[in-house]
Amino acid sequence: MPKLPKIPYISVPDAPIIATTQEHLPISDITNDIVLYKDGGAALVMESTSLNFGLLSEKEQAAVIAAYAAMINSLSFSVQIVVRTQRKDISSYLKFLDDKAGLITHPLLQKLMGEYRGFILDSVKKKNVLGKRFYIVLYLSPLELGVAKSVKAITKRGGPLPFPKSYVIKKAKITLYPRRDHLIRQAGRLGIKFKQLTTANLIDLYYAVYNPEHPAVKKEPEVILEHK
Repeated sequence: MPKLPKIPYISVPDAPIIATTQEHLPISDITNDIVLYKDGGAALVMESTSLNFGLLSEKEQAAVIAAYAAMINSLSFSVQIVVRTQRKDISSYLKFLDDKAGLITHPLLQKLMGEYRGFILDSVKKKNVLGKRFYIVLYLSPLELGVAKSVKAITKRGGPLPFPKSYVIKKAKITLYPRRDHLIRQAGRLGIKFKQLTTANLIDLYYAVYNPEHPAVKKEPEVILEHK
């Protein structure tokens, strides 16, 4: 029986995949409440409270618009506004209502609590309940690190940090903290508050962004067939 020829690509063993997801992300590290990028840049992230503009009077709306225009005109640096929309999980809120309902002894109040819980469930079934979170991102470009270091950062874009991490953190704090304080003061005139995210908050945020939860799948009721 003639010997079959050896096919080269079949005899080559499979090489293990050792690359991680982090190698495809622009983030090098998150430390000291600062996001460090692989190209040498850095960012500071703040979360903003919301303002129900529709409930304000005409004079209050005009004051908010004027304050917002003043804040925008006062900026001498770039600002990124991120709005993150997610489906609201009300399971914890329903559990909170159940716990409080167990403490109610008055029959009428128990009835009202049950009706309110039913109203919440019906509202969720009819339409999706969405939650919005607002973030302000202040970015430090590698070009702001100095001429010599900026050229080095651009030539090594995509790799590890082209210069010491301590230098980037120090430069980011010196440059971004005054911008942060300026925005916080301006936002106070709008009736909203900015809060800088800590290192733990930033890790949770970026993990949730790059690892979104799968949408819940509605299970159909099981049909049991009876054999006669």
